[in-house]
Amino acid sequence: MGVAHHASYIPWLEIGRTELLRDGDRTYAQLELEGVLLVVVALVVKYRRPAKYDDLIEIRTRVVGGSRVKIEHEYEVVVVERAGSPCEIDAVKASTTLACVTREGKPRELPAWLQ
Repeated sequence: MGVAHHASYIPWLEIGRTELLRDGDRTYAQLELEGVLLVVVALVVKYRRPAKYDDLIEIRTRVVGGSRVKIEHEYEVVVVERAGSPCEIDAVKASTTLACVTREGKPRELPAWLQ
């Protein structure tokens, strides 16, 4: 059909979270080595306009809240170039809540720097 499948957006959100961590001088791999695992406990996706094959997209990710054990993100998936021309098309708005757990799956506090 020439458009991104609705399920394709979910891994893009994960990439946005991963890169946000990396911008803070940490990697998700480092978190896992420290025994800090973040699991998605809530996901809301609002599809606005489709991204099309060969569009250039940008994932805009920000932390918007949380608690001692949870962290909340909001996302915008934006088409920034289509058919070689710059544009600004809102494709998706989304939010997630992630909980911090141990390797055994039990809740644990987020590291202080992540709260």
